[in-house]
Amino acid sequence: MARSERINRRKFLGSAAAASLGLTIIPRQVIGGKGHVPPSDRLTLGYIGCGTQGIREMATLLQNPRIQIVAVCDPNKFTTDYVDWSLNGIRDSIRKALGDNSWGQWIKGIPGGRDIGLELVRKYYAKALGNSSWDGCKSYEDFRELLDRETDINAIKIMTPDHLHSAVAIASMLKGRHVVTHKPIANRIREARLTIETAEKTGMVTHLLAWSKRPEYELIKKWIDEGRIGRLKEIHNWSNRPVWPQWQANPTEQMPVPEGFNWDLWLGPVPDRPYNPNYTHAVFRGWYDFGAGSIADMGHYSLFPLFLTLGIDKPAVNAEAYATTTCTLKNNVAVGVRNDAAFPLSCILRFRFPDMKALPAFELFWYDGGMKPRTPDEVLTEGGSLEREGLMFVGDKGTIIGQFRGENPVLYSKGKKILPETSIQEPADPESRDIWITSMLSNKQSPGSFQNSGPVTETILLGAVALRAGRRVEYDPVNMKITNFPEADRYLTREYRKGWEL
Repeated sequence: MARSERINRRKFLGSAAAASLGLTIIPRQVIGGKGHVPPSDRLTLGYIGCGTQGIREMATLLQNPRIQIVAVCDPNKFTTDYVDWSLNGIRDSIRKALGDNSWGQWIKGIPGGRDIGLELVRKYYAKALGNSSWDGCKSYEDFRELLDRETDINAIKIMTPDHLHSAVAIASMLKGRHVVTHKPIANRIREARLTIETAEKTGMVTHLLAWSKRPEYELIKKWIDEGRIGRLKEIHNWSNRPVWPQWQANPTEQMPVPEGFNWDLWLGPVPDRPYNPNYTHAVFRGWYDFGAGSIADMGHYSLFPLFLTLGIDKPAVNAEAYATTTCTLKNNVAVGVRNDAAFPLSCILRFRFPDMKALPAFELFWYDGGMKPRTPDEVLTEGGSLEREGLMFVGDKGTIIGQFRGENPVLYSKGKKILPETSIQEPADPESRDIWITSMLSNKQSPGSFQNSGPVTETILLGAVALRAGRRVEYDPVNMKITNFPEADRYLTREYRKGWEL
């Protein structure tokens, strides 16, 4: 790599680099207030995955002076057919980051792809440095090429569909890069186990972005430890997901691969199949091959920090699934559809956990697609109802109800409703949000380390195994086996395309 390029990347905020580039003004939002952020305190980052969520988070991350994005990667070059939660949300997040309300005026649709990521990075840093020719970021179609060529990268951020998380993470760690990834770590238990083992063996700093600081969980733990609800029997967690279309079978329509989209790279380890847009972008989550369902999408946010707070240090030992059923007509006769392609429209998952040091044996229930647990009588008596997302802890002497994000929990004990004496809500904590950056710069594992995620990851992925098996499955986590229905072992892994084996 040329020396001038290294200066662009590693030292573009330092005074020496500024002098070599002829810069005289460096905005305060770039250098972080008083003084500047020296190169030794800045993380050089390869950004893999430039879809809607990838671009949205990139627009925020660029503004962090301790990060420098030096490479972007996506098998899609550029399209405007992405799926998002609003028509102009991605455009507006880019406009805000760049301070340019005219950006994307020519775009019709929702943009994404590596060209958008590259443009965003280059324009942001060029404006911040006052140097319109700044080009210290490269673009790649294949993440493996990025890892081979970008030898000065400290860390990789993974924003790809779920089925690629493990392959990218393992390859990155074996190349000596720290890894931060969106949830889940993988969409197969075997891949998740291998990814975690690789993190342990390589010693690279890792972080699963589903981790967050949850002060309300500390209060819930305190109430449980004090015996306010008696013996904990059940935990219930529910979500309004999915908020994307769900299909009942793989599409059969033959469609051309869009120009600039490397379908082979997007498939990665998944066996060959014809391209169809219903597999890609945000709708990938609904497919067993590419996603991990609603519980992996939203359950990680609630359950990962909960497992850590309560001391749940073992995965579930069995899982049972109750799912939406569908039928079709053949010769005017209704017949059931066996769906082994995609997650159901809604489901309830029931997990059983063994005795642990911190907790007695208990059950965990997950609900999605509009399903919820039975509303407790205490809530009905006061005219209340359960919100669209939430958590509930049921003991033999009381109940705790908490909503999804940060609100004060409510304790119902001995027929009385008890609120916290003071609000446990806290303002946004930038240090908590960026803890993975601090951890990687200091070479210390974060609370959200892959090494802390095994029990919750295997539990969440076991739910998909139960759905596909169509029966309760008994899981031996020591040997990673389904003991009562060996045929379901195939759902713990996948069939790999040649060259993508893990």
